[in-house]
Amino acid sequence: MLLKAAINGGRRPSDIATVPLTAEQIARSGAEAIAAGATVVHAHARTGSGDQTIHPNEIGAMVRAFRAAAPGAAIGTTTGLWTCSGHEERQRLIAGWPEDALPDFASVAFSEEGAAEAAELVVSRGMVLESAVWSLADVPALLASSTLHRNVRILIEPEDVDPVVAVAHCRSMAAALREAGVVAPLLYHGFDQTVWPVVNAAIEDGCELRIGLEDGLTLPDGSPAAGNRELIEATRSLVAAARLADAPSLAG
Repeated sequence: MLLKAAINGGRRPSDIATVPLTAEQIARSGAEAIAAGATVVHAHARTGSGDQTIHPNEIGAMVRAFRAAAPGAAIGTTTGLWTCSGHEERQRLIAGWPEDALPDFASVAFSEEGAAEAAELVVSRGMVLESAVWSLADVPALLASSTLHRNVRILIEPEDVDPVVAVAHCRSMAAALREAGVVAPLLYHGFDQTVWPVVNAAIEDGCELRIGLEDGLTLPDGSPAAGNRELIEATRSLVAAARLADAPSLAG
C-alpha cells in the first residue's frame, strides 16, 4: 500500500515549529519520512519569506537537495493556483522547471481553472501525473481530460470539516470514478479534524494513503505530533493493526 508523506503544505512555524520550509529542511524531513516508511514525498517549495511557490528556482533547489539527501527516492509537488497569480503564470512557471531537477510527479487539482492544460503540460514535460478531485463537481472535468488515463493515481481530497461527511464524500467520489471506468489507484486524504477518519477509511477501502504535517498536526489519539516521522509511524501502525485484524485466525 503506497504511503505518501505530505511534509509541509502551507503550514508555518506558528502552526508547528518542526515544519520544513527551506530546501535543506525539506530534504532532511523528506529523507526522514522515507526512512520512517513513506513510499514517496510530496512537498511545497517556499520563498525566502516562507510563502508557497512553484517558481523554477525554488522547485529546482528543493528537488536537488532532496535527491542528494535521499538518493533514489521520489519527490512530487503541487501545481496549485494559490502558489502564483493564476493559470497563465502557472503554465509559464511549470514550463520553466529545470530539466535536471524536475519533480518526479506533480499534482493537478481539477477544481481549478486550466487544470486540463496544466495536466497536459506536466505529462509533456516527462513528469508523472496525479490528478485531484475535491468534490463530486470536479469529477466531470477530470473524466473529460485528455490525460485521464495517464494518471499514476487519483487524489480524493474532501474539503468537508465534518469527518463523517468527509468520509462519505470520499466514497461517493470513488464510486463515481470507478463507475466511469477509472482504473488508476485512488488515494484519500483529509485535513485537520478529518485526517484520521479519512486515513482509516482509506485503509478500509484498500486505497492509497497520505499523511504528514500538511494534512494534520495531531496523532490518532488527539495528542500533538512532534513531526512528520511520528505521523508516518502512526499511520503504519494503523495499517499493521488492520492487516492483523483481517488475517485468518491461527487458533483453528
